[in-house]
Amino acid sequence: MSIAAVNTRNQFRGKVANVRRGSVVSEVEILTPNGIISAVVTTSSIDLINLQVGEEALAMFKATDVLVAKLG
Repeated sequence: MSIAAVNTRNQFRGKVANVRRGSVVSEVEILTPNGIISAVVTTSSIDLINLQVGEEALAMFKATDVLVAKLG
């Protein structure tokens, strides 16, 4: 599968570090140079693209909300 063009500015290239499979949704962790990005996606989507631990992946996101928490 190749991506010709994507209109998303927030893109992080990395490797799949972990996949926690569920019956309907799964959690995917992608290790990037900036840290780990975790996403919850449908398990059927993981199966469709045959996503495996150790493979290169691209985390792309567009946020409509940003949550802020106090640190310390």
